[in-house]
Amino acid sequence: MASWCVRAVRQSYSVLASPALKRATPRLLCTATQQKNGPGSVEEAEKTEQSTADKVLTEEKGLLEEQLKEMTDKYKRALADTENLRTRSQRMVEDAKLYGIQSLCKDLLEVADILEKAMESVPKEEVTSQNPHLKNLYDGLVMTEVQIQKVFTKHGLIKINPEGQKFNPYEHEALFQAPVEGKEPGTVAVVTKVGYKLHGRTLRPALVGVAKAS
Repeated sequence: MASWCVRAVRQSYSVLASPALKRATPRLLCTATQQKNGPGSVEEAEKTEQSTADKVLTEEKGLLEEQLKEMTDKYKRALADTENLRTRSQRMVEDAKLYGIQSLCKDLLEVADILEKAMESVPKEEVTSQNPHLKNLYDGLVMTEVQIQKVFTKHGLIKINPEGQKFNPYEHEALFQAPVEGKEPGTVAVVTKVGYKLHGRTLRPALVGVAKAS
C-alpha cells in the first residue's frame, strides 16, 4: 500500500511538471482574463494595434514620399545641367567652325591692305593704252583685289567702309574729330583704314575721322 502511494505521488508531480501543462497555463490565464474583461476589451486591443500599425505605415509613407521628391528634384537638376552642358558644347563647336579662321583672316587683311595701297598709289591718268605696262600691272592688281574680296565674302569676311555713315563705336575707331563742311556732326567724314567683320562680329574696326559741329 505504501509503495502504491509513492508511485501515485510521483506520477502527479510528473504531470504538473510537464512542458505541455506549462505552455497551456498562460493561455488559460489569458483566456480567463479575456472572459473576465469581456469582448469589448479584445476589440479595444485590436483597435489599438491597428492604430499603431496605421501610424507606422503613415510615417513610412511620408518618409518615402519625401525621398522620392528629393530624388526627382536631383534627377531634374541633373537633366538641366546635362542639357546646359550640351548646349554650351554645341555653341563652342559652332563658334569654332565660324571663327576658327579668325587669326588667318587677320593676317590676310594685311595683305589686302598692301594691295589696296598699291592700287591707290598708281596715278589713274597714267593708266592708258599709251602706257600698256602700267595698265597691265594695274589691271592685275584690280583683278587680284576683286578675287581676294570674293574669297573673304565666301568665308564670311566683309569689308567695312563707313564713309558718310553714322559713327558706330562697335565697328569704328575714331582717330580724330574735326568740323567738316557738308558733313553732319557725328558722321564718318574720313576713312583712314577700312575695317572688317567676320560672320557679323567685328574683326577689325575701321579707323575713321568723325565730323563735329563747328
